[in-house]
Amino acid sequence: MNPYRPVYMTSETTRQRAVIFHGYGATPDDHWFGWLADRLREDGITTTIPALPDPLDPDPHRWGRTIGETLGVPDKQTTVVAHSLGCLATLRYLHSLSAAWHLNTLVLVAGFVDRLPALPELDEFIGDRLNLTDLDDHIDRLVVIRSDDDPLVPPALTDRLAGLLGVPAQIVPGAGHFLATDGISALPSAYDAATSSRCPPGSPG
Repeated sequence: MNPYRPVYMTSETTRQRAVIFHGYGATPDDHWFGWLADRLREDGITTTIPALPDPLDPDPHRWGRTIGETLGVPDKQTTVVAHSLGCLATLRYLHSLSAAWHLNTLVLVAGFVDRLPALPELDEFIGDRLNLTDLDDHIDRLVVIRSDDDPLVPPALTDRLAGLLGVPAQIVPGAGHFLATDGISALPSAYDAATSSRCPPGSPG
């Protein structure tokens, strides 16, 4: 039995929607998440930022269930943006799907799938390496964004994730871990990535 229990939605209910998943220790109100959601909503895209449970003591199964309840089975009108630990949780959920699914765009900011020397408390959540084989076959556009001075997720680990997904990492200089404390309350690169390949409303996709 799939522990994530995805919600099966029709294409009508999922047209032109975006979901933003935060990371470890964060809430939907933190960093650049609200800024991005507002920009997408201004474009007419229904956007959700779910609160992942106990962000300071995350459990992979509970996070997976919340992602499943929010995202369901994505279609070509769906965009997902995730940050940090939210990237791993999102990739793990997508890998768990057995039904046919497809994403318009997946944007991973400061993502990783390996254990982090700076955050050993996340070792249990991270677990063994995730199999990302063929994941890109379900996604029209994959974008990985990193900084060049991330103190929490070594840039080499985000580059490794990008390599596993078959894309180059986009670099935002001096952005740290893309936190408000790093001065990042807006992230135009994530907005551009989330909207650059989106189909206009009413178009086939």
